[in-house]
Amino acid sequence: MTALTHDPARTTPAGPARSRWIPRLGGPVWLVWRQHRAAFWTLLGATVVGVIVMVHLRGQMMDYLATQDPTSRRSGGLPPEFEAYTDPLFDIGSYLSYIPVLAGVFLGAPLVAGDLETGTAKLVTSQSVSRLRWLTVKLAVPAVMLALSAGVLTGVLTWWWHPVKGLSSGLIWTAFFGVTGVTPVAYALLTFTVGVAVGLLLRRTLVSMVVTLGIVVAIGFVRDELWRSLGHVMSVSTDKGVGPGAVQPELPAEAEQQGQGTYFLTSSGDRLDWTTCLDQVEDDRAHTACLESQHVIGWSIDYLPVSQMQSMQWLGAGIMLAVAAAVGAFVILWGRKRLL
Repeated sequence: MTALTHDPARTTPAGPARSRWIPRLGGPVWLVWRQHRAAFWTLLGATVVGVIVMVHLRGQMMDYLATQDPTSRRSGGLPPEFEAYTDPLFDIGSYLSYIPVLAGVFLGAPLVAGDLETGTAKLVTSQSVSRLRWLTVKLAVPAVMLALSAGVLTGVLTWWWHPVKGLSSGLIWTAFFGVTGVTPVAYALLTFTVGVAVGLLLRRTLVSMVVTLGIVVAIGFVRDELWRSLGHVMSVSTDKGVGPGAVQPELPAEAEQQGQGTYFLTSSGDRLDWTTCLDQVEDDRAHTACLESQHVIGWSIDYLPVSQMQSMQWLGAGIMLAVAAAVGAFVILWGRKRLL
């Protein structure tokens, strides 16, 4: 009878035992993580640090507000010392506004351009991995990491700002429109995909980063000029005249005035520019007579209410995500045919 032998290599695990619940990366996902692990860990580390700092500063602000009279909070009568707790809110909000720039220039532009420049793309696609799968994973993994990081940071910033919004003119909703809610996530994904597309077309890392920077700056300029058009402009008016003692209409709380200023309202419902009869303003009688000849009965002011903030953010985010999806589709379709 042959004696049974014991083979330790077959019964003893080669390394420490892993739980079956711990996900394991493999294939292109593992490769993308391995290639860009420094950027991903930096992104995760910055997110954790940012969250800790914002939670701490918010706690200090809420402790200070708890010592103040609730009436003064509602009336905007907080002392000047309150600015010491809101200044960090502005500062960190301005820092987070650079996330889309960093996403496009330092994450998107080198993503594919670096692999094309070093020959990694040719090596990977010469194996069993198809171009379609490689490009899809190459886009998806950083996009998920970026969306997660931007979402967490802007979510915490929104949570920090929400208790004090409207307590002063500097804390009005329009000042935080671009750095709270869903807008920063969509904006970062848009600049990221634009950077990837530029890198795919130019195939040189440094050149792609410079060109992407210019494009991202242009996108930011257009966005800053047009985001108010996402809302529905409303107006408030009076019909008690514009002479001495007449009171101009008062805007709702936290509303932002739009247009050139106050318009003159006529009896027919038309609006005249505030420069109407301006050449006769030095003579009260002549000025009044001029306005009466124009049938002016009061003032009218255009404004955007704070109630439209979320709908405007979602509409803007939807547009940016649609453009980002189109650019991502272009990257995949173009890359399948002309990657190498």
